[in-house]
Amino acid sequence: MSVTVSMVKELRERTGAGMMECKKALVETAGDLDAAVEELRKSGQAQADKKSGRVAADGRIVVKHNGSKAVIAEINSETDFVAKDENFIAFTEAVAAAALASDTTDVAALATQSIVDGRSVEEARTELITKVGENISVRRISIVDNAGPTGSYTHGGRIGAVVTLEGGDVELAHDIAMHVAAINPVCIDESGVPAESLERERRIFSEQAQASGKPPEIIEKMVTGRVAKFLREITLVGQPFVKDSDLTVGKLLDAAGARVTSFVRYEVGEGIEKKGENFADEVMQQIADAKKDD
Repeated sequence: MSVTVSMVKELRERTGAGMMECKKALVETAGDLDAAVEELRKSGQAQADKKSGRVAADGRIVVKHNGSKAVIAEINSETDFVAKDENFIAFTEAVAAAALASDTTDVAALATQSIVDGRSVEEARTELITKVGENISVRRISIVDNAGPTGSYTHGGRIGAVVTLEGGDVELAHDIAMHVAAINPVCIDESGVPAESLERERRIFSEQAQASGKPPEIIEKMVTGRVAKFLREITLVGQPFVKDSDLTVGKLLDAAGARVTSFVRYEVGEGIEKKGENFADEVMQQIADAKKDD
């Protein structure tokens, strides 16, 4: 059976695969569209398996809300170019929606959940890898469910934050989420600072103060002051508000009769070790990988 242009076009629309891949699959399946779809999916999984070992440290942070519930997710690609691709963006939106609908933060469990077009997350991921030629991974997901106001903020798809409040309103929650995204506090207040971290800083400050040769009572005041400054810098309530540096976040909350009950902040690629390759080497490597896949 001869393979027509319209058959290739239909298969491409159904799978998103490249024109040559579609034609090859149709030839191998004697024009059977359903069999060709299955063949492309198998081929896509094989390509996904090959690419799974490659570092995916770029990507996108996406946030979705449904009433009192919000999800924040990080989905990774290998390059910023793919992170801006409309197909990748659509996939990230579908992943976040599936997480919100299934109420799961387990990446392995989410892979089996269906997205709006009926495919599973894993099927969609595999087909996207075939289309864009890069490793794609769903890295992490957090879900918050709050009786009070919940706000979120994303910056260029690179950084995202979700904040929950007791008291206040959604606008305040959004503003504090913007602050969290920009300033990156360690915790809400002093009670959230790990004891070992606080003790380490106190020891360092003490050693620095003792080197000054000042009397013990002065040294104690110096250490106390430096510890207080350290806590202001790392705690959300102690930091100057990003939209008004004359006002701390704590005072902003007090004025609204509100308090932050939780926050989540994601930044693309944080904690992922990236390869130190220059652009030319990266391009050559992608060309080599493409030849292997062929």
